[in-house]
Amino acid sequence: MAVTLEEAPWLGWTLVKALMRFAFMVANNLVAIPSYICYVIILQPLRLLDSKSFWYIEGIMYKWLLGMVASWGWYAGYTVMEWGDDIEAVSKDEAVMLVNHQATGDVCTLMMCLQNKGLVVAQMMWLMDHIFKYTNFGIVSLIHGDFFIRQGKSHRDQQLLLLKKHLENNYRSRDRKWIVLFPEGGFLRKRRETSQAFAEKNNLPFLKHVTLPRIGATKIILSALVAQQENGSPAGGDAKELDSKSKGLQWIIDTTIAYPRAEPIDIQTWILAYRKPTITHVHYRIFPIKDVPLETDDLSDWLYQRFIEKEDLLSHFYETGAFPPPEGRNEAVSREMTLSNMWIFLIQSFAFLSGYMWYNVIQYFYHCLF
Repeated sequence: MAVTLEEAPWLGWTLVKALMRFAFMVANNLVAIPSYICYVIILQPLRLLDSKSFWYIEGIMYKWLLGMVASWGWYAGYTVMEWGDDIEAVSKDEAVMLVNHQATGDVCTLMMCLQNKGLVVAQMMWLMDHIFKYTNFGIVSLIHGDFFIRQGKSHRDQQLLLLKKHLENNYRSRDRKWIVLFPEGGFLRKRRETSQAFAEKNNLPFLKHVTLPRIGATKIILSALVAQQENGSPAGGDAKELDSKSKGLQWIIDTTIAYPRAEPIDIQTWILAYRKPTITHVHYRIFPIKDVPLETDDLSDWLYQRFIEKEDLLSHFYETGAFPPPEGRNEAVSREMTLSNMWIFLIQSFAFLSGYMWYNVIQYFYHCLF
């Protein structure tokens, strides 16, 4: 496409800005991630003496790292508008977020909108595609205890066994509270055609804005983390009793991400900011775990119903620019999510000062040894 004379200055500035942002983010990663690793290494004695305190400190540093990623989008004008239930009300309980998946920017969006929800990010475990293990953030996720899942039928059974073992070994021992799961098992653009063919074959609804979810990981998580009462029914929270002291997983948070004009943001856009400022919309609906069936067939139906509802939510959003109001209300209310500029400045300053400190420490020992 030819560039007009009027567009040339904007295009030039966008290119210069993208290069400056890329350079800053390279520097950001070079100081923040090695510093995180150095702090984790130096704190290993604390891990032996007081594991809970160690994982608390690690979780705070992990939250700061994700806050830095969130700030990249924040200063590019990629902000978030939240709708539906207030998830901060359950931020201290154990919960699973079931999220639709359109692009790599979904992860960045969640990193941003969960930053102001207490210690949620610090105590969160992500289930993500194994390819993320080989990114710059992979080592951080491995240390934190996130789970990388390999897609494909040939790996499915083995991966579910590994997930079960991972939850048993890492979830409560590291004081994790929330799990982020993308049940569709891939990006919308990659799975839509296959999902629609499966739906037609099995007399299921035709979905355009989401795909039919896979049940395997959800089933494993619920089986591993839902506390059982003596009568065998799940012990969980009640929407009217948020102070419930029951153990185990208490909430399912059905999370729907919508982008204006159905144009998702990818990680390249988040980093380089060549797209104009955009508001991403995130809708939450909280379900108490006692209302979620645990048997395979019933759970499949329940999960399918959630994604059928997501389809309706997204269809309404793309037609009107807003999510529909909840039952019994005439108007849906949105909440603008904000990040503190001072907080961002402090965590970035800490990262660069830590990088400088560790560089000098390593350089000193290098000269002493060699």
